[in-house]
Amino acid sequence: MKHPLLLALGTVLLTTANALAQSAPLKFGQVDPKDLTAAPFAGDSAAAAVVLCDYGTTRFEYVNNNFQLVTERTTRIKILKKAGYEAATVKVPLYHQGESTEKVSGLRGITTNLVDGKGVKTKLDLGTSAFTEEVTPHVRMRKFTLPDVREGSVIEYTYTVNSDFFTNFQDWTFQSEYPVRWSEFRASIPEYFTYRKVMQGYHAMTVQTEEDNVVQFAIHSSGGFSGSGFGTTREAASTETVTARQTNSRWVMKDVPAFRDEPFMTTAADYLDRINFQLAGVRFPGQAYQAVAGTWAKVEMELLNDDNFGLQLDRAGFLKDQLQPLIARYPDAGERAAAVRALVMSAVRYDGTNRYSTTASLRKAFDAHLGTAADVNLLLIAALRGASLPAHPVLLSTRAHGHLNPSIPLLDRFNYVVALVPLGADKDLLLDATDPLLPCGILPERCLNQQGRLVMRDAGASRWVDLTPTQRFVHYQQINLTLDAQGGLSGKVHEEHGGYAGVDTRRELSNLGEKKYLAQKVAPHSGWTVPKLTVTSREEVAKPLALDYEFTQPAEDQAAIGTFYLSPLREFSTDQNPFRHDDRLFPVDFAAPQDETTMVTLKLPEGYELAEMPKPAVVDLPDGGGRFLYSVAAGAPGTVQITSRLNLRKSVYAAAEYASLREFYRLMLEKQGEKLVIKKKA
Repeated sequence: MKHPLLLALGTVLLTTANALAQSAPLKFGQVDPKDLTAAPFAGDSAAAAVVLCDYGTTRFEYVNNNFQLVTERTTRIKILKKAGYEAATVKVPLYHQGESTEKVSGLRGITTNLVDGKGVKTKLDLGTSAFTEEVTPHVRMRKFTLPDVREGSVIEYTYTVNSDFFTNFQDWTFQSEYPVRWSEFRASIPEYFTYRKVMQGYHAMTVQTEEDNVVQFAIHSSGGFSGSGFGTTREAASTETVTARQTNSRWVMKDVPAFRDEPFMTTAADYLDRINFQLAGVRFPGQAYQAVAGTWAKVEMELLNDDNFGLQLDRAGFLKDQLQPLIARYPDAGERAAAVRALVMSAVRYDGTNRYSTTASLRKAFDAHLGTAADVNLLLIAALRGASLPAHPVLLSTRAHGHLNPSIPLLDRFNYVVALVPLGADKDLLLDATDPLLPCGILPERCLNQQGRLVMRDAGASRWVDLTPTQRFVHYQQINLTLDAQGGLSGKVHEEHGGYAGVDTRRELSNLGEKKYLAQKVAPHSGWTVPKLTVTSREEVAKPLALDYEFTQPAEDQAAIGTFYLSPLREFSTDQNPFRHDDRLFPVDFAAPQDETTMVTLKLPEGYELAEMPKPAVVDLPDGGGRFLYSVAAGAPGTVQITSRLNLRKSVYAAAEYASLREFYRLMLEKQGEKLVIKKKA
């Protein structure tokens, strides 16, 4: 969101046109009696609620010598289960800056329940069920909760938002966590404003129309069309009528399925069916077109001259005495950068808040020993520069914040910053000082969101930076098992967690402690007894984290003496395919490539042999996307060797690859579950 464009146009009356005059798809308070019964929702047994209709309009009005955006919304929802009660709490964000603020009006709500065959209405009481809270320095959230909600209720609400912020044209989302019967948005935009419309999602529009009509402006002052940033172009007579073209757009989606959370994805906002608006420019009568949408060069210069961003980058003088010795001690740029990063991490701890700009000085964060991602990483950049390294900021959006669109230069799409140090030969060192569990040069997993924007004083040097990780999720297991003649098992396990898997396991150990971590690890294994866990390289974050433990598992009471059926890999791998659904509309995003290896050596009881063994398998994904290897072989006398290796070579798999990936996992789990048949020798 940017500063409002304040216009001083004189007293203008905008005669509304027929764009929004056609029939609305619903009328507030007029619930179809059938929707109060269960019959129309027999096919929605999996849903907690159903959005019957979500209808919104945005138009321009002229109020107090200024245009305003007026957005109206009316929504009706059927509650099917208690889990759907959450739909009865509604949040309306309202932006404010300086003396200008968005305002909500006309707020009404009704809950209708079927009681003794009749619809009984309960109205929203704004005095007890609505309140406003500050969310950020520029956003207030108006919240309200519909009353008397039960399973079977139909809730509906309506409100209007008036906004002076032309750059804050309300986006519209057609899809939700619930099935949507009908979602419709209409916009009427006079020719003075040009908006870029960005569509996203995976379902086709049911209706998409655009038509023009003529509107009239009655000017009753001598001010003419003038305004801040637009200039004065002409003097108007005491009364003058101006006609203008208006574009009326309508978008409808019908029977939109509920958005389904899937494993290995970024935020749902990246994939929902929606339309976004960006103000590109304005042009009033007698004036030249003026671009409003920024360019990357404009955005970057604004940032570099911002006291909370660019002007902080050379303010590490208070660290001079600590940085100067590092220059002589570490002539190698990479080693010096690692030393500077260690210095910053020891001085300031990340508080978990993601920002790209500071709220105060770097010195203040340093003295408090606590700061946001911006405080920590802008201090890192300043310190790197103080250590005579050419460090620059890279803006990015975290995975939870959403993907970036390189064609739309908007600052609010970013929420994070890291450092870049060029090492020559087109090699860059990316640095982040928020996570001591990560080795130098490795970004946190939350940052692995495809690309970031390098911000340079020389606009020609600014560019997009590939955030493809250099590390993988690596999990290696070496297991020695001994089977006794009664069917009991004992074993020694050595595990190594490398790359991002090492970070995750170190964090889990740190949060739980070794005792609780071990208890959690043993919990899924029936009958396991594990006396202790040995952890190696816990503090050496550049090395894989090693875990060693021994276990015993007594024989089952019903064990058939003489013949055993074992699936050793089942105890050391998942038996659930993460890809449960037949299809997927959006990519599978693992964040980083995967590498999982399990090697089992099974010692048989005296007098027993392997009577049947699974066949080896090699499963490949198309286009070299990954491979699974599986083999069973006789080892030393009386032993069996089992090897399983999963290698996913890509971080992101397109939706078109989903079916292959799902089948790949199915075949892998099937092989890992196959049993060894162990019999007593004849």
